[in-house]
Amino acid sequence: RSSDLNTRLRKLDENNEFSAIILAAAGLRRMGWENRIGQVLNPEDCMYAVGQGALAVEVRAKDQEILNMVSALHDPETVLRCIAERAFMRQLEGGCSVPVAVNSAVKDGQLYLSGAVYSLDGSDSLKETMQTGVDFKLQQDEDGPEDDIQHVGITAKNVPRAALAAAEALGVALANLLLNQGAKQILTVARQLNDSR
Repeated sequence: RSSDLNTRLRKLDENNEFSAIILAAAGLRRMGWENRIGQVLNPEDCMYAVGQGALAVEVRAKDQEILNMVSALHDPETVLRCIAERAFMRQLEGGCSVPVAVNSAVKDGQLYLSGAVYSLDGSDSLKETMQTGVDFKLQQDEDGPEDDIQHVGITAKNVPRAALAAAEALGVALANLLLNQGAKQILTVARQLNDSR
């Protein structure tokens, strides 16, 4: 909302406590305030929370009529990215109270997922990237009337099942890689510190 942006930018301009503010570039562009963008943070600089920026429509389970209607809204790449990110978070047993970040992209039939876990003070971290192929064709009989194939809570019609399964497997594999490197200990300490506050 423009009022939120106005308030934040006014605080930046009028208050000498801050020298910068991090905002969504899309919002500033939408308002015509591109000149206020000093730097765009790249994923290497600032990863994001699982599912950040993705929009979803929640429907009743097995409501095929509504699922068919909303399937026209699916962006297959976003669906695959969200499934991989959510699978990563679920496998880590993460949530709002632990510092877990991701970055994902689909390029040339490959789904790339970077994931990281951090200690609360940022002194300890683990970060890795993995990829998998997701360039599958939709099979003729994939979306039957009784199908309720969910991947980490996402039902996606008109996206190949093999691609959905590959995205979920990627998230699980990346989480397991970090767990094998010590992510569980980092997240356990973060949870304990958050719970004590």
